[in-house]
Amino acid sequence: MPASRKIEGAGLGLRREMLPELNDEILAQVDFWEVAPENWIPLGGKFARQLAELTHSHSFSTHGLSLSIGSSDPLDIDLLKRIKAFLKQHQISLYSEHLSFCSHQGHMYDLMPIPFTEEAVKHVSKRIRQAQDILEQPLVLENVSYYLAPFQQLSELDFICAVLEESGCKMLLDVNNVYVNSINHNYVPKPFIQALPSDAIVYGHIAGHYDEADDLKVDTHGADIIEPVWDLLKFAYDCHGVFPTLLERDFNIPPLTELVKDVERIRHIQQAVEKASAEFNCGRHLDTTVERA
Repeated sequence: MPASRKIEGAGLGLRREMLPELNDEILAQVDFWEVAPENWIPLGGKFARQLAELTHSHSFSTHGLSLSIGSSDPLDIDLLKRIKAFLKQHQISLYSEHLSFCSHQGHMYDLMPIPFTEEAVKHVSKRIRQAQDILEQPLVLENVSYYLAPFQQLSELDFICAVLEESGCKMLLDVNNVYVNSINHNYVPKPFIQALPSDAIVYGHIAGHYDEADDLKVDTHGADIIEPVWDLLKFAYDCHGVFPTLLERDFNIPPLTELVKDVERIRHIQQAVEKASAEFNCGRHLDTTVERA
């Protein structure tokens, strides 16, 4: 079997309705793709063949929807085994999910926030380690948007960092979720991003949201990305180095020719930050050489 392809650069979430628009020109403009495995595992026939053809020749990541890692329900072992088989079948090395829960005695079909408490840190970290043992690879968890913080004892930042440290999992940094939460919960987003552990961040997401009110933003993945969120992405690269980043668009989906313009903007920001970093490091090297001379 061929080795899994490493994800890098600028990516795009793949939905089945996009398949008729895919062509060589579009594929050449996207460095990697992301799928929700639950949406593809049950499929056979034409869709299964199309996905296999794509994963055979292009880099992919996965972003799950229903693991419910923070739930009090038993961990879904059968789902994890099916995910593991899916990753092996398509030679995908990365499986990400949400640091949240979506089930309690049955699925709720929404992502609910895990209480920011010490007890919850221990609970979810134990489940993450169990999941990682089954998958035989790190679980990558996304910081989620939330609208209530029940029983809060820790800040969102302290909770995320504690889970990362105790569980040994990795992080998917969604900069739009940071922006949305910063407005809804009245904190400054840049110090939040800066305080995250760089070595835990595997890749990132960027997306649009809905303005319900000046002080209420709703994470929808159904609108264009606003400039403050683009600025946060660049800031995240400045803080943590450039990491692979994916554009999410889940409804109100424009033609792929429009979406790849945002993919190209991600790539442009990445290249600009890398160039500035290289020039800075070169300047430091020259300064040191002059001083020694």
